[in-house]
Amino acid sequence: MKQVVEHQSDVLVIGSGAAGLTLALYLAEKSQVILLSKGPLSEGSTYYAQGGIASVFDEDDTIESHVADTLVAGAGLCDESVVTFTAKNAKSSMEWLIECGVAFDKEENFKGDASKAPYHLTREGGHSHRRILHAADATGKEVQMTLQERAKAHPNIRVLERYNAIDLITSRKLNLSGNRVLGAYVWNRDDEHVETVKARFVALATGGCSKVYQYTSNPDIASGDGIAMAWRSGCRIANMEFNQFHPTCLYHADARNFLLTEALRGEGAFLRRADGSRFMPDFDERAELAPRDIVARAIDYEMKRLGADCVYLDISHKPADFVIKHFPTIHKRCLEFGIDITTDPIPVVPAAHYTCGGVMTDLHGQTDLNGLYAIGEVAYTGLHGANRLASNSLLECLVFARAAGEDIESQLHKIPMPGKIPAWDESQVSNSDEEVVIAHNWHELRLFMWDYVGIVRSDKRLERALRRCIMLQQEIQEYYSNFRVSNNLLELRNLVQVAELIIRCAMERKESRGLHYNIDYPKQLPNPLPTILQPD
Repeated sequence: MKQVVEHQSDVLVIGSGAAGLTLALYLAEKSQVILLSKGPLSEGSTYYAQGGIASVFDEDDTIESHVADTLVAGAGLCDESVVTFTAKNAKSSMEWLIECGVAFDKEENFKGDASKAPYHLTREGGHSHRRILHAADATGKEVQMTLQERAKAHPNIRVLERYNAIDLITSRKLNLSGNRVLGAYVWNRDDEHVETVKARFVALATGGCSKVYQYTSNPDIASGDGIAMAWRSGCRIANMEFNQFHPTCLYHADARNFLLTEALRGEGAFLRRADGSRFMPDFDERAELAPRDIVARAIDYEMKRLGADCVYLDISHKPADFVIKHFPTIHKRCLEFGIDITTDPIPVVPAAHYTCGGVMTDLHGQTDLNGLYAIGEVAYTGLHGANRLASNSLLECLVFARAAGEDIESQLHKIPMPGKIPAWDESQVSNSDEEVVIAHNWHELRLFMWDYVGIVRSDKRLERALRRCIMLQQEIQEYYSNFRVSNNLLELRNLVQVAELIIRCAMERKESRGLHYNIDYPKQLPNPLPTILQPD
């Protein structure tokens, strides 16, 4: 019989991307932090983010303009106070990253002291100004590697890699008074054993749930774990119908999850049909620089109209040196598939990319459950509304991680360490002898979500998806109750829960707005509200 393992810390941070690392580094100055990473520390969406981070650095730009662009992209569903809060705190967050050592690109042609050169700002769809700080076309990698090296070296941060969070431990679940989070049960993937982490505060920084769809730009870990755990613990969930499909992911049999940054279009790339003709001017006056929902629907429409497997993104009309300098990662990766982006158009398709809804929080990242915070893509703050503006995602991670850190720090001395927590009981379960059941359910879930709850929806498709989802939930729950946990089972359990939340939110919205398009309700309602689901 394996020994019971219990960890203890002031704060448990679940997730190791930009949000989780920022919060851990902020709190580690005055507290002990456990940072939980489901895979290797860098294997999250942050690492793969190409484009950059939006912030007002240009003297011709304004915070008010950043706010206005975000509100337009959000299609009437952003919380303006949250948008303003985020935009106002953007520059200080970028300055903190720079102090940490993140090397954003600077202007090349600056005459004078190179150390004083202004940052090179690019422009992406939906932005009225150049305000995207970036590190070539691998900004996320630069941010991730810089922050994780600092976290690994910090004496007050303990990193647990290859650990899945299973469920939150709450006073209510243990039949204690109050409603507070006390920690989490976690699965050690290497030891294949469930352990306990107790903490005064817990922060979910687990990212989104795009893995619920068959085609996604996200890494494999994006399985909605934090959203599902928070829902099971009694937290409200909002706006899950707004799933952003990135318009341009590489279409190639051997390519997997490779996104082609918005900045390509920001620097002049065109979307073309197979015959070489452009089509975005037919759909929107902003053409290739229209918000992502418009571009994704236009591509989807053209593919279905023409019976085409893909469309093409073309930047070959730009000088080769310019393309290679600004997009070295994309250039190198595409060459591996026999595509030279300096001379050839790139085959692309839309893919699930970003979850705009999530766990409801306030401006400090605090959820409905005392002591539980949600930051980054896992959270619904009100920033994104019905559609996220490009490069506001990493920004949200940083701004709200720092806000959550301030709030937690102000309460640390008031909250005692939780008492004794019962160990995980697996005495009534056995090892699975039918892993094929998980694989089959996994495939079925992602396929019907793509077909019925994708870029274009209908009432009939949503009803069909909900029936399939409920059947799968029953089967997966029975499996979960009888067999020992595994990575695939834990992710499947969370994904099927998140799928239900997406479907129910989509069924409640009787209009088409932003990322949610229902052919039975093609118009917008005059006074839109967030879609909020309350656990039983």
